[in-house]
Amino acid sequence: MLQLPTPNETQNRPSETPLSELDRITELAGDLAGQFELVPLLERVLGHAVALLDCESGSISIVHEAEGYYRKEVDQGVGCHQGQTFPLTEGLTGQIVSTRGTVILDRYASVAVGHIDPIDPRWGSAVIGVPIAWDGAIIGTFAIFSDGPGRVFSAADASLVELFANHAAIAIMNSRLHHAAAAKEREAAIAGERERAVQDVHEAIGRSLGSLLLHLDRADKATQGGSPSIQHIDSARVLAHEALFETRRTVLGLAPSSLAGSTLEEAVRRELDRVGSSYPIDLTLLVTGQPHELAPVVAHQLFMVIQEAVANVVAHARATSCRVGIFYDTTGMTVVVEDNGRGFERPEIESAIGSMQGSRLGLHGMAARAHYLRGELHVDSTPGWGTSIRAQVPYSSNGDASRDRWKVVVACAQPLIRAGLVRLLETSEPSVQVLGELATVEDLIEAVSLLQPDMIVLDEHLLGQYAEARSASGDTVERPVVAVVDRPTDQQLATAAASGVRGFLSLSSTPGEVARVVVAAARGDALLDGAMFTRLAETRQTAEPASTVAHLTVRELEVRDLLAEGLADKQIATRLGISVKTVEKHVGAMLRKTGTRNRTMLVGLRHQRQATASPI
Repeated sequence: MLQLPTPNETQNRPSETPLSELDRITELAGDLAGQFELVPLLERVLGHAVALLDCESGSISIVHEAEGYYRKEVDQGVGCHQGQTFPLTEGLTGQIVSTRGTVILDRYASVAVGHIDPIDPRWGSAVIGVPIAWDGAIIGTFAIFSDGPGRVFSAADASLVELFANHAAIAIMNSRLHHAAAAKEREAAIAGERERAVQDVHEAIGRSLGSLLLHLDRADKATQGGSPSIQHIDSARVLAHEALFETRRTVLGLAPSSLAGSTLEEAVRRELDRVGSSYPIDLTLLVTGQPHELAPVVAHQLFMVIQEAVANVVAHARATSCRVGIFYDTTGMTVVVEDNGRGFERPEIESAIGSMQGSRLGLHGMAARAHYLRGELHVDSTPGWGTSIRAQVPYSSNGDASRDRWKVVVACAQPLIRAGLVRLLETSEPSVQVLGELATVEDLIEAVSLLQPDMIVLDEHLLGQYAEARSASGDTVERPVVAVVDRPTDQQLATAAASGVRGFLSLSSTPGEVARVVVAAARGDALLDGAMFTRLAETRQTAEPASTVAHLTVRELEVRDLLAEGLADKQIATRLGISVKTVEKHVGAMLRKTGTRNRTMLVGLRHQRQATASPI
């Protein structure tokens, strides 16, 4: 690759006439035209600016204003921590971002929280600080220091630095665009390879399961009527069919390009074809209205809602037909999944602990996805008449129903678990952005302060340390926490409550459960995977005698019943004809009366009492 001469090489050419201002700007423009490596370009820009102002020192920082920090990217002769990051409340950069304009100081010492040692000569020198802006946003800062206390910078000097700041902005954006294009090429190649690998696995497992079903049919025909073996053959056939169906669903869920190049309607049609090929159920799709072009993340979330709902129909409804509708109107879109199955009453989905964990988790997951798109999920069911699931999503100003991704940091002491969680979240849940993966509580505390994530995923080794560190630092910001705890003790549960834990994962959690629990926690709900819910319920059942049943009012019982259905406070308020604040008061009163720590444990307590109640 072509190597750019360093600024010092340019300045130390005794046999050449020093470059004029126009020559330097012209030469710099040529550099920007074909170079994409950021640091060499910024070094060249900084070197030219320093030379033209007859100075020797300067720096360029990259600003991440939304995250609240900046990085000293290039440093010439300053010695102020090149490559390190600092909060935007410190240094000359912090002052530039705060004023959102050029800053000229007679002495660097006047900076509130500076990074230059007071014994450094530049401590008492004049300095110019200029924002590097692009499309109205500050993406960096440009600083030039005088060589001593006798120099004072003028407005003309500042104008020259602003010109070079514009060159720096072009260099930064060119580099970002180049790296983004390269990253997309790599992602496309990786996605294609992953798609082929997953497809190969699916074909191998599918062939094996197909052969297994064939042999089971032959065994059935060869077995005499009335033989006790027939029951076992039928059970094996059902399990094989379910395994084949789940394998196909897994392939579709893990393949990153399942919606690439396809509309939502096309992806849903393919899913219904897959289901129809494995189960004797009549599946239809209806699309009405003028389709809108959806962002990939929006199409993914709606597709996952439909996929989850159809899977519930197949697994639990005993239906002969299922209709899927996608409706576009002027204000938003609605997806509906209806079946003619057995339906359910409210107590049924709250029945014995563990018997319906999959469907309950599925309803929570669908509700969380609808909420992520600023929409709502409605579930209507009548015993003997079927079930209808309806997700309503509004359009945003640009025609897409979307929002910023939830920002997450993953902290686990064990590298394998840490890497696995990051991988699962990055590949299966586009609504989540993993900001960093950390191994120690010190790194976690620093990352939380610096990156300001929406939520934290951590393991049991760091759970207690994080609670202690948070208490010691006086941190009062409530961030949802999801804890990976396989067999929680009472002490760990108490620690979890002090740490703001909103969800639990176990080592046996599936990729879908990981995504659902994390999304629900980011939404503000408390959710557990199936195994962990059963574990907590068993713990509380052995720990609490039946005599501790609290007296709840009729209205409180109604609110608790709707909480168990996965409804949000706003939906409960609408259903009961009361205000959202009244719903919150009822929930708070029930938590106090029952001594439970969160809504999930409140609902779980009812499960236990129903299971132990005497039949009438």
